[in-house]
Amino acid sequence: MKIIPAIVGPTASGKTALGVELALHLGNGEVISCDSVQIYKGIEIATAKPSKEEMRGVPHHLIDYVSPHIDYTAADWARNAGEKIREIEARGGRPIIVGGTGFYLRTLRKPLFESPKTDSEIRDRLRRLHEEKGAEHLHAMLEGLDPEAARGIPLNDYVRSMRALEVSLQTGEKISNLQSNRAETPEFAERIRIFALAPPRDQLYERINARAEAHFEAGLVDEVRRLLDQGVPPESNALGSHGYRRAREYLSGTRTLESAIEKTAQDVRNYAKRQFTWFRKEEGVRWIEGFGDERRVQERIFKLLKTELA
Repeated sequence: MKIIPAIVGPTASGKTALGVELALHLGNGEVISCDSVQIYKGIEIATAKPSKEEMRGVPHHLIDYVSPHIDYTAADWARNAGEKIREIEARGGRPIIVGGTGFYLRTLRKPLFESPKTDSEIRDRLRRLHEEKGAEHLHAMLEGLDPEAARGIPLNDYVRSMRALEVSLQTGEKISNLQSNRAETPEFAERIRIFALAPPRDQLYERINARAEAHFEAGLVDEVRRLLDQGVPPESNALGSHGYRRAREYLSGTRTLESAIEKTAQDVRNYAKRQFTWFRKEEGVRWIEGFGDERRVQERIFKLLKTELA
């Protein structure tokens, strides 16, 4: 039984490079990106997508995969990732999941229920409420409709609150009730082994701060302006991630450039904290300490995988 390694952890922790090293170490490894922003075409600067040089000849999947006009979901990713796993294994390759979107990975291991397609009118209404009153207001609305679902969603996770509200408003059913009708767990789920990187917080935050400045210097604002000119909705999932959100605010005149950079760094630091918390709650995660000494981290993972990858 060949296992499927999943390299996860907070943003800027070195997952991409490690995934490539593991693929090369195995000889036939192929990377499946588990990232909710890298999935979009044309969303480049603040996504940390690996360049061709960084890929080092290793095939990568689910990067630049869908249009930014599409609100791609965790269920979409789980379905596509499952297809890629089967394709890679059918030709004798070894799939390696790499990324920090924990909800995507959980959905792959424990599929969601069959939910209704998004109603654009309801989605737009909820987006306006989020813009006007914030994530906690959406969460309070959900508490009124479905207290059980609200208990499982953090106050600031407006994306999940919004989706739970959409389902309730469209179907008249509580999402917490519908979730009992989950799709069948795929056979490969039990073969996934999760390895989470745990760099020292101070060093991680230094890297995050530097990245935020670098992204704006590299033209993040111009990229967002181009995407908006192409008709990508301002509140789309593609433009909802940290740096893109603050660049939109700068373009709208509600935030200075300096504030946009500072707020982006703060957003990403907070996101990294939530990633730590998320993966510490997942079952069977093996934590790999270290930062800066990538070779030592790689050797630690290779050692843990040695018997199972044989």
